[in-house]
Amino acid sequence: MRKITLLSAILLLTFSLSSFYSNKKNISPTESSTSLIIHKKTDNSKIILSINNATITSFFKDYPKFNTYQSDVNQLYKNRNYKMIWYDNNELIEFAHLLYQKVNMLEKEGVKSTVPYRDEIDLIFNETEANKPSQSDTELLLTSLYVFYTNKVYEGIDAKKVQDLGWFLPKKSISYDKLLDSLLIDPKLLDKDKIDLFSQYYKLRDVLDKYRQIQKTNDWDPITMDQSFQELKPLDSSKTIGQIRHRLVVIGDLKEDSKRDVYDQELMDAVLNYKKRYGLALNYKITSEHINQMNEPIEDRIRTIMLNMERCRWIPAELEKGKEYVMVNIPSYHLVYVKNGAYELVSDVFVGSRLNKTVIFSSKMDRIVFSPYWTVPQSIVKNELKSAIASDKNYLKDHNMEWYNGTIRQKPGPNNSLGLVKFLFPNPNDIYMHDTPAKSLFLAQDRAFSHGCINVQKAKDLAIAILKDYPDWPIDRIDNAMSGEKETVCMLKNKIPVYIGYFTAWVNDAGEISFYKDVYDRDSRLSSLLFPDKVN
Repeated sequence: MRKITLLSAILLLTFSLSSFYSNKKNISPTESSTSLIIHKKTDNSKIILSINNATITSFFKDYPKFNTYQSDVNQLYKNRNYKMIWYDNNELIEFAHLLYQKVNMLEKEGVKSTVPYRDEIDLIFNETEANKPSQSDTELLLTSLYVFYTNKVYEGIDAKKVQDLGWFLPKKSISYDKLLDSLLIDPKLLDKDKIDLFSQYYKLRDVLDKYRQIQKTNDWDPITMDQSFQELKPLDSSKTIGQIRHRLVVIGDLKEDSKRDVYDQELMDAVLNYKKRYGLALNYKITSEHINQMNEPIEDRIRTIMLNMERCRWIPAELEKGKEYVMVNIPSYHLVYVKNGAYELVSDVFVGSRLNKTVIFSSKMDRIVFSPYWTVPQSIVKNELKSAIASDKNYLKDHNMEWYNGTIRQKPGPNNSLGLVKFLFPNPNDIYMHDTPAKSLFLAQDRAFSHGCINVQKAKDLAIAILKDYPDWPIDRIDNAMSGEKETVCMLKNKIPVYIGYFTAWVNDAGEISFYKDVYDRDSRLSSLLFPDKVN
């Protein structure tokens, strides 16, 4: 009897196992992958949950709006042996709650984007909600949300789109894995703005908050130009003056609103500060053009700030940590030479015209050429010089030019188109920085009229500043080399990074924002990518 019973039990067990494995083959991938794998440590101190590839694949089928981030999410789990990220002893970790808070403040970061599956994510953090997403869905929703937030706030649009916009500075890339490791150790890094971003980003973000507060208070009343004046000048009296005074108080160029309608000294100082911030000619005249600029909708100012925050996302924070570098901002027509973290020199420049745009790129300056020859580009020879030479046989001689190896070049001298010094940094666009004999051009408000190169107002001062630590290049030798008699080359022992960028909004260390003319219409192109619903 016992033998029969034992045999029956064996047969029953065999049938049960066979039935189990047979049924398991018929379970759909979605059903089988939603369960968690639970591991217990031998000391019973902690339960470790993990997922698998099937779980991840199933999740992205159920939540396709996150598909863009599937590869990055998969890699994060692969690097962690598929252990769960957001749970500790079956409870959501602190970082999960902080991430949710930051996502809810996405607009503060200058990002206009719809968060995928916002309703489901809200349910996760709703303490009174009983019908929450499953634990595996919650885990993967949060990981996808982390990649989404990091991409939007810290990385920006992808490198291919950036280059399509004509931006050839090195594009920063984010390691989601390394950043996550840092945040899991210290989540407050996210809240304390300790993530490496170009410092200008945080300055722009502060000003964005200020302008949004102005927008909320509706304190952006239109300014009406008094038709009895062609332009307003000091000591003029008009209601328009009072309106301008109020606007300059709102945006910070003036501390208090005296409500006077007289163009007094206090307002004169504020107008100069305003014009300086906008890169305008520094005088006291207020024209209808200035009024139209002041009447630009605040929504447009806010959008400009957001566009430039996006550009800051593309720039590696290491850039400004370099020992020395030169940066040119095309819209502001300014150059800065930074050494050991301080501005060694600031200079006005003029840049390429709309037909000969200065390229946005970076390189390394390797030489300075004093009293240079200027080899005239073939395009200029073809379009400008050939007809001049044909009509005037003395044209080359009169302009200190000569034929050389089948090209035309201008000999060294004070009237050379490159001036008395040029700064070379190899690049395929043949763009460089140089002096110019046409100093009066720096008085122009709009200075986009070169053939693409960057003309530097303080070219000699820049050469002196760069060679300050070169004992064999004292000032008297630089003076002699810039006499215009013969070309002299100085090879730099340490190559200097040169960055040519494009920012139409920039905040100085005092927190004052400058807005610059979009000389190459690059804002509109970027805006169409970031705000496709906005008609430009």
